[in-house]
Amino acid sequence: MKLLVVDDERIIVKGIKFNLENEGYEVVTGGDGEEAVALARTEHPDLIILDLMMPKLDGLDACVQIRTFSDVPIIMLTARSEDMDKLMGFECGADDYVTKPFNILELKARIKALLRRANSGKAAQAEPEALSRGGVSLDEGQRCAWKDGQRVELTAREFDLISLLMHNPGYVYSREQLLDKVWGYDYQGDYRTVDVHVRRLREKLEQDSANPKLILTKWGVGYYLSPR
Repeated sequence: MKLLVVDDERIIVKGIKFNLENEGYEVVTGGDGEEAVALARTEHPDLIILDLMMPKLDGLDACVQIRTFSDVPIIMLTARSEDMDKLMGFECGADDYVTKPFNILELKARIKALLRRANSGKAAQAEPEALSRGGVSLDEGQRCAWKDGQRVELTAREFDLISLLMHNPGYVYSREQLLDKVWGYDYQGDYRTVDVHVRRLREKLEQDSANPKLILTKWGVGYYLSPR
């Protein structure tokens, strides 16, 4: 697995690179947002670790640009713990975040969880499973999505979330359940993370995101896929 680590603090990059290489990963590094976008395009990493505050182009803008050509999992590093910063990261297409200062063991665990989900479909490519409902189709072998025959780019988290819902139409998941099943570890963040990802999915997959017909809300409980 090739990982891209981009942060303008060289000592942080050096520490992350050392620890991840000891885990057997190939690590490519950069120091600013423009480099992040260029390396994401040329190096084709399996996962990106991206600092929020960087020169030339900040992490949010870099994330937006990367999302125009890649659905690679992205972990944002931020020195600020405000919920709004984290939610903005998710809005821009990030899959996860880690707040500085962080425990390297936690970062490794989140990397493994994201890579496991991003690559879970590869083993099934020999017998890919296709799901279809309400004009939306998923190919879980290739981890591709279509709406009315048109390809839709989903992030790793977005794909995992809609896949779970499509496998279980009509079943209402609480936000806690979705965090556990999709994020896959003891998540300490705000449950609004789920709301952000649901909103992004609706914008990409619904005919009218303001009046969803596919991904529905059970008020006071959570979300479910329309059983019809």
